Amino acid sequence: MVKRKSLQGDMCPIARSLDVIGDWWSLLIVRDALLGTRRFSQFQKNLGVAKNILTVRLRTLVAEGILETKPASDGGSYQDYLPTVKARGLFPVLVALRQWGEEFVIQPGENFTPLVDRKDGLPLRKLEIRAHDGRLLSQAETRVAIPTSAPQ
Repeated sequence: MVKRKSLQGDMCPIARSLDVIGDWWSLLIVRDALLGTRRFSQFQKNLGVAKNILTVRLRTLVAEGILETKPASDGGSYQDYLPTVKARGLFPVLVALRQWGEEFVIQPGENFTPLVDRKDGLPLRKLEIRAHDGRLLSQAETRVAIPTSAPQ
């Protein structure tokens, strides 16, 4: 088996983020945690992931501060996995992936699970990228700024 290269020290925030949450199981675990899944057995049942893979992914998400463990809310011997501020920070990322999938992966007329506003039950507006002054930006209107000097 080929060992995965660590992107932990990369200058690109996308690469470093993918080093932490870059496999589909991790994002699906975070998705389910944000939707209220708390127990190992619930994650395993919902996702159909092998127990050994789930164990490793949950351990990593806890170590990275994306999930935290607490004693089971019902007083049982199990532990609950709870989303942290870091997990909630992934919500816009998950919405962006969802909206991309709705536009480019879901076929016209195909059933899917839309994300809707709790208040009125209507679908969310498409995420927009805006400049510091509120202007709507396209990809062509952005660039990656290269630092003039590396931090010491």
